[in-house]
Amino acid sequence: MAHFIYLVRHGEQLDAEHGIEDGPLSPRGRRQAHAIAERLSGIPFTSAWHSPFVRAAETARIMTERMPALESQPSALLMDCIPGGPTPDMPHAFESFFGGVTREQIEAGEAQMADAVAEWLTPAREDRHDLLITHNFVIAWFVREVFGAPAWRWMGLNQANCGLTIIRVRSAKPPVLITYNDLGHLPVELRTGLPYDQPV
Repeated sequence: MAHFIYLVRHGEQLDAEHGIEDGPLSPRGRRQAHAIAERLSGIPFTSAWHSPFVRAAETARIMTERMPALESQPSALLMDCIPGGPTPDMPHAFESFFGGVTREQIEAGEAQMADAVAEWLTPAREDRHDLLITHNFVIAWFVREVFGAPAWRWMGLNQANCGLTIIRVRSAKPPVLITYNDLGHLPVELRTGLPYDQPV
C-alpha cells in the first residue's frame, strides 16, 4: 500500500519580522499558499490537517479552496514547538538557541512530536495521501525521524514558506524521504522563510 505524507510549511506571516508570535498571512504569504495549492491540486488526498495557529489555518483554508473535496482539520500535534533539547553530542554552535527555552517547553515539544510520529509515520492498510500544514521545526523533526538521525539534528534543517516535503511510509521498510523543501512551484520573489539574506 502507498502511504504518502505531504508536509507544507505555512505561508509568510504578516509582520513576523516584528516578533509577533502568530497572525495572518502577508500578501506574499497568500500568493505562496495559492501556488502550493495549484501544485498539489491533482493529488488524491485522503485527509488534510493543519496547525491551529492562524498562519497555518489560513494557509490550509486557501489550499483547500482549490481542493473542494478536501476539508482540513486542526491538530494540536502540528503546532509550532521545540521538538527536542540539547544533547551531549550536539554541536556547541546550537547551544545559544536554547538560552530562552524552558525545560517545560522542550518536554512538551518532545511529547507532541512523539505522538505526531506515531500518528502519521505509521504504515497504513490502504493507499493514503495525507496533507499536513505545519511549521518549520515540526517538519524538521519528521525529516530527522525518517533518517534516524541524532535527536539534535532537527536543528539546521530549514523549510521555506510553502515549501514541500514528501515522505513515503512503508510497511516492511523504514520511511523514505521523497523530496525536501521543494520550491519548484514558487518564483524567486516568493521564496521566503529561509535563514539567508537573499531568496534562493
